[in-house]
Amino acid sequence: MAKYKPSIKNNLKYILIIAGILGLIASFTLTQDSIKIAQNASYKPSCNLNPILSCGSVIKSKEGSSLGFPNPFIGLVAFSVLVTIGMAMVAGAKFKRWFWIGLEIGAILGIGFIHYLFISSVFSIHALCPYCMGVWVIVITTFWYVTLYNIDEGHIVLPKKLGPAYGWVRKHHLDLLFLWFLIIAGVILRHFWYYYGHYF
Repeated sequence: MAKYKPSIKNNLKYILIIAGILGLIASFTLTQDSIKIAQNASYKPSCNLNPILSCGSVIKSKEGSSLGFPNPFIGLVAFSVLVTIGMAMVAGAKFKRWFWIGLEIGAILGIGFIHYLFISSVFSIHALCPYCMGVWVIVITTFWYVTLYNIDEGHIVLPKKLGPAYGWVRKHHLDLLFLWFLIIAGVILRHFWYYYGHYF
C-alpha cells in the first residue's frame, strides 16, 4: 500500500486515546443521568437546555435503552476498549490482522448504531442530547480513521482499480470527515428550523 501523508499510522493511537477519554466522559455523565431518572422520573439533567436540546427526552425514550439497558453502558465498555488499545499502541504493542479486523467490525457496528440513534432522535424522539451528539462525532471520527488505517496497512484489501479513488479519499480525508458532520448538521437544522430559524 502506498504511503500517505499525514500518516494515520502515527496518529491513530492518539485518536483512539482522545476519542476514548471524551467518550468515557460523555458516557459516564449520561449513565449518571440515566440512573437519576430511573430513581426519580421528574429529575431534569443539566443538559436539558430547551425543548429541542433535551437529554432527558432522549434518555426516557425506548431508543435510549435500545438493548434493554441504557445506551451509555455500551459507551462505558466501548470507549474503555479504545483507550486501552491506544495506550497499548503508545507502549509499542503490535496487533495481528485479525485484531484490526475485529476492531473494524466493532467500528462498523458502532457507526450503524449511532446513525440509528441520530435518525431516531431527529425524526422519532424530536429531541437532541448534546452529550449524545458528542458521542456521534467521536464514533464517526474513530470509524473513519480506523478504516483508513486498516486500508493503509493492508488489513482491508481494496481492488486495484479502486487505488486512485482511495488515493483521492486519503488526500481529502479531513474534508470528507467535515462534510459528513456538515450533512448531519444540515439535516438537524432543516428538521428543527421551526425552532431555531428565528435566530438566523
